[in-house]
Amino acid sequence: MRSSSRIHMALAMAALAVPLALPHAASGQVGRNVGGLLDANLATREQLAAIPGLSAAAVAAVEAGRPYLRMSQLNAVIESQMAAAAAEEIYRRLWLHLDLNDATDEEILMIPGIGDRMLREFKEYRPYVGLAQFEREMAKYVDESEVARLAQYVYVRIDLNTATDEAILSIPGIGNRMLREFKEYRPYTAMAQFRREMAKYVDEDEVERMARYVEIR
Repeated sequence: MRSSSRIHMALAMAALAVPLALPHAASGQVGRNVGGLLDANLATREQLAAIPGLSAAAVAAVEAGRPYLRMSQLNAVIESQMAAAAAEEIYRRLWLHLDLNDATDEEILMIPGIGDRMLREFKEYRPYVGLAQFEREMAKYVDESEVARLAQYVYVRIDLNTATDEAILSIPGIGNRMLREFKEYRPYTAMAQFRREMAKYVDEDEVERMARYVEIR
């Protein structure tokens, strides 16, 4: 990530006082926060350094690679710094949401405790239309606490034109200012329009980070 982008992100976070852990969200929003997972794009250096097993070199590498648009990108950085077994423990504290409808097998298997059986179940019900559907289907196979744990690792893109305020605010790093900007340009007719309008307020890296959570249906 360019230094100007890092500066912008720091200023935006300070101005908006956004939460750095993945937000607790109702069904249908981006994700749930069960164990205090940190978002890899938003965690501060101090928060990264506090993760057991994450060395100073790894912290620097994670910061340098931002923004991450796929979990595979973050994983490549993490595994360049430590063994795969150690990486699994890191992912109990640090993560990047997986899009349930396009995550690869390899990305899904990065979720701690996921094996081939649950990989099949994750994929069986695609396309997902909301997180509530995921929770309902996974409840056929695991108990309520495990459904909640799994839900914190995933999301379903929200519709730019119909998403509620609560759903938009469930996107990591989104505060009231950007909520207003998201809604100001409705109805959106193309993602190119969203990118163009949001670029009035944040830099290109941040536009792309936000864009991974939304779509036009």
